[in-house]
Amino acid sequence: MANQDKTTNRQQDILPEPTLRRLPWYLAYLTTLHAQNVEYVSTTRIAEDLKVAPSQIAKDLSFLGLRGKTRIGYSVDELEDTLRRFLGFAQRHNAVMLGVGSLGAALMADSGLQRYGLNIVAGIDINKGIIGTQINGVPVYSPSALSELVGKLKVTIGIIAVPVECAQDVADGLVEAGIKAIWNFTPTRIAVPDGVVITNTSIYSHLAVMYNRLSNLGQ
Repeated sequence: MANQDKTTNRQQDILPEPTLRRLPWYLAYLTTLHAQNVEYVSTTRIAEDLKVAPSQIAKDLSFLGLRGKTRIGYSVDELEDTLRRFLGFAQRHNAVMLGVGSLGAALMADSGLQRYGLNIVAGIDINKGIIGTQINGVPVYSPSALSELVGKLKVTIGIIAVPVECAQDVADGLVEAGIKAIWNFTPTRIAVPDGVVITNTSIYSHLAVMYNRLSNLGQ
């Protein structure tokens, strides 16, 4: 079995994960500067605004192959565009949503994800009352339609928001259907074979960290 969060993308293989997690912060920041008609920004200003060491920012941005201009810094437009393409946000990635309950439906209704290249083209659920309906214009199908949808709609990503006891079986079905990447929202670790990318986003884990830090504030 592959290690969790393994990626087959060569560019990301050589990119430290902490750096990869910071780059979207920079992109969001640059988007704000762009809206304010700021033309250039220095690593010093980015560091001050985002509370990250200037040396760390320079190291992170070095992976993009861009160099800032002396005394001026980086072109906001160029850096924003380069980051967006580097992170894959400028490309279209078709995805299928497995489980369209409260969380799954919310993700399907979040049109903002499309700005970052994620295009949810179908939902899958076992609830007969939901099958055949649409959520934010996205049709919901029964699990039996999965394999056909993956091929027909050129789906490469499966998003899992099903009950935890079903997560592994659903992941196995996605792999069998030809899915190459899985975004797992369940609070369990899913095993996948080599050649399949998996990213785990556990809301409960983040809650646990927040609650722990909150409880320690008064100590």
